[in-house]
Amino acid sequence: AIPEIIDGNNVLIVAPTGIGKTEAALLPILSAMVRERVNFKNGIFMLYITPLRALNRDLVERISWWASRLDFKISVRHGDTSSSQRRIQSLSPPHILITTPETFQILLIGSRLRNHLKTVRWVVVDELHELASDKRGSQLSLGLERLKSLVGGKIQIIGLSATIGEPEQLARFLVGSEESFKVIVTPVPKDIEINLVLPEVIDEDYLLAERLLTTPEVAARLRVVKETLGRSNALLLFTNTRATAEALSNRLLVMNLPTPVSIHHGSLGVEARVKAEEGLKEGELRGLVCTSSLELGIDIGLIDFVIQYGSPRQASRLIQRIGRSGHRIGLTSRGMVLCMDEDDAIESMVIRRRALNSIYEPVSPPEAPYDILAHQVVGMLLEKSHYNMEEMFKLVKKSTPYSKISVEEFKRVLDFLSSQYPKLLILDEHSDTVRPGRRRELIRFFFEHISSIPEVNQYPVFCEEENLVVGNLDEEFVAEKGLPGTKFVMGGLVWSIIQVFNGKVIVKRAEDPLGAVPFWTGEEIPVTYETAMEVGALRRFVEEEYLRGLRQEEIAGEIAEKYGVEKDFAIKVIKPILECLEKGIPVGTDRRIVLEKWGDYTIIHACLGDLGNRALSKIVGSIVLSEVGLTVPVSRDPYRVMVERVISPSIILDRLKRLDEKEVMRMLLENIENVGLFKRRFLHVARRMGIIEKDADLTSIGLESLIRSSRGSIVYDEAVKELLSKDYDVKPLMDVIKGIATGEIETRVYESDAEPSSLAKPILRQAERHLDIYPPEKVDKIILMYASARLRNTSLELVCSECGSPYGTIKPEEYNPGVRCSKCGGKLGVNPTPGVRIRRGKSKKMKTIFKRIAKTAELLEKYGRDAAIVLAGRGLSLKTVEKILLKSRVAGEDIVKMVVDAERRRFQNA
Repeated sequence: AIPEIIDGNNVLIVAPTGIGKTEAALLPILSAMVRERVNFKNGIFMLYITPLRALNRDLVERISWWASRLDFKISVRHGDTSSSQRRIQSLSPPHILITTPETFQILLIGSRLRNHLKTVRWVVVDELHELASDKRGSQLSLGLERLKSLVGGKIQIIGLSATIGEPEQLARFLVGSEESFKVIVTPVPKDIEINLVLPEVIDEDYLLAERLLTTPEVAARLRVVKETLGRSNALLLFTNTRATAEALSNRLLVMNLPTPVSIHHGSLGVEARVKAEEGLKEGELRGLVCTSSLELGIDIGLIDFVIQYGSPRQASRLIQRIGRSGHRIGLTSRGMVLCMDEDDAIESMVIRRRALNSIYEPVSPPEAPYDILAHQVVGMLLEKSHYNMEEMFKLVKKSTPYSKISVEEFKRVLDFLSSQYPKLLILDEHSDTVRPGRRRELIRFFFEHISSIPEVNQYPVFCEEENLVVGNLDEEFVAEKGLPGTKFVMGGLVWSIIQVFNGKVIVKRAEDPLGAVPFWTGEEIPVTYETAMEVGALRRFVEEEYLRGLRQEEIAGEIAEKYGVEKDFAIKVIKPILECLEKGIPVGTDRRIVLEKWGDYTIIHACLGDLGNRALSKIVGSIVLSEVGLTVPVSRDPYRVMVERVISPSIILDRLKRLDEKEVMRMLLENIENVGLFKRRFLHVARRMGIIEKDADLTSIGLESLIRSSRGSIVYDEAVKELLSKDYDVKPLMDVIKGIATGEIETRVYESDAEPSSLAKPILRQAERHLDIYPPEKVDKIILMYASARLRNTSLELVCSECGSPYGTIKPEEYNPGVRCSKCGGKLGVNPTPGVRIRRGKSKKMKTIFKRIAKTAELLEKYGRDAAIVLAGRGLSLKTVEKILLKSRVAGEDIVKMVVDAERRRFQNA
């Protein structure tokens, strides 16, 4: 990469984590800056754009090390940068500025900073694969074209990306539709070891399961985690969802491991995440349970092992996550995938093969998003007093996402902005001139809609019968699954949706978990069509070898050799397939669709991946609606679609056989305005385009009428585009429909009253595969057990109640009532703003903070460790804390139970 950058080429560097991408980009640029004596010049010469603020912290340290030795000024600018720091940057610009994509947009319209940008010669975009996959990337792409136009001369652009498929497509996205580029793909030069483990239950697992009130299978996985932690100095345990991370973290706390672990995910506060990162880096922690929040290049020290809990779902995710261990050239990256069951294991085996053979999922940028274009046009009108429409259009088309946009589409966006009240722009049709509307309105629109990241609402789950708030559901779950009758598992119990109304999900208890879904469905990383088809091809291979007369061990031996896994693991993987074959049950493969009828359920075995089967589930739902006149919940996973309704599978199959491409699209868009997924997409687009309030949700009064009145508008059309590109994968569905019509894809129907096939059980029991379901009488005991572990392991930051000096961070059980401030001898209290330095002052805010610290110091002195435990509760007022402590001392009530009840009341009244 370095020679190409020295030659002045635009370059995309694609390489695994920990291999020195950042330095490969920086060193030749810094060398050029030295040659051109940039340190004696005024202006910003290099922009380093990175998607995460957290990355900025790490980058500043690394880049500063080089810059300080070469006498270059470096600075960071993002949403949290103080006004004084921003002023310094405006008056005396740094030579190197590290920023986020959103703040980059603001720099383009700022009067002083815009002038400083005219000197930019180099732009480095970090973690490009993360940006390009959504509308943040579209915004950045058009912003870079505006920067080129501002500078007037050549800007060299360097992109840094993790391993992905089709890197040329990503490079073209980065540099624009007209410029040349070079792609440097670095294969994995260091050793990488990825083991697959599907633990068998042993005697000690039953004892642990009894202690943790969980299943022996979960206990077996926890045993493997505990053993691996014991062998590791620093370990990351990746999960695919926040809920799994929380549940795992709680269980590990209850297990009282000798090796301290913590949790890290995007929903935690900045202080909590930084503390976890530093704890691992400095050796205070031995392990972190985390989500994709630690996939990116944050430096968290030397990790020697990674566990992926459950299938990684994508090859690029697996290689990125395992690559976090041995994060240096020359070291081996080591990790394991801890599989949940045979279905999880066969998927993980396929993904591992694809990852080790560098077969990665490509990044698919959105095509010509209208909402982003509207925002960019407003930004452009804040830069100049007028534009010729053709000049503006040509600039827009230089951005790769907009390279195919038509004049008519562009004009529709301008017309939309012109039709707003007050007008955001004035379009003179005679002179083809675009002029800004009121500047104040333009500025308001620009800043209100600068973030293209959708705001995801949470919906409280409320059981009216018990007057109980059960928890929260994410917007995507409510959009896809929020139909009456949908069953899901939360808090160890099965719930059935009655209705979604007024921002709440109203539920009732359900006894039978059959067909229930995990409450995080929708948050999962999608399994691609290609991966699902390879799983189908592997099933077909097993069937062909079985029909040739090979025994289980022989088939497993062939698979073990082909996929590079242990033979015992391969035996476990093929067991459900062989069970079907031995009973004469047809198996769904890459060349066969099977419709299985069992009781009230019809399961369609189709290996189309998550988004392909989501599209198929919409078609199946439409068929059922037309046949029985009811909208029914339809579940799906990468290998199956399931509908709960007494309907003959032959009817569904007959309708599928009669479909063509045109009919498929008609059915996908049929009744679209009543589809939750479309409402969600419309809501996000409408917020970005300023035609709906930011706090509007899926249940807002007026949303449906707004959707109807928007038919034919760019808001409506953009929502449809998002739905078809992000929620549905139409191509696999079309391929299947054509294959059925031509006979390339076989179709079979299987009906049984006895029991479902072994390959149908994963979707029937999908909630139980991922979550524990408890008898109601055990739930309170479990909640208290995990709450007790959480409270006793929550860190409290102690400060002096007199002078504000920091004492340090402790856990409640470590609190010593006799301890005092080492500076002034004052009592210690709990800092209500962890990570923020406390100083005595006259401001109202500081007086309030010191008043609270003094009160907590008083409670700690009076009640000791009990007070520390209660103060670790979430969001409790000091009045409530004191009431709990008094009640505990007088009436002898359980402190943990009172804290949990108080947290629940606060949550209910929030």
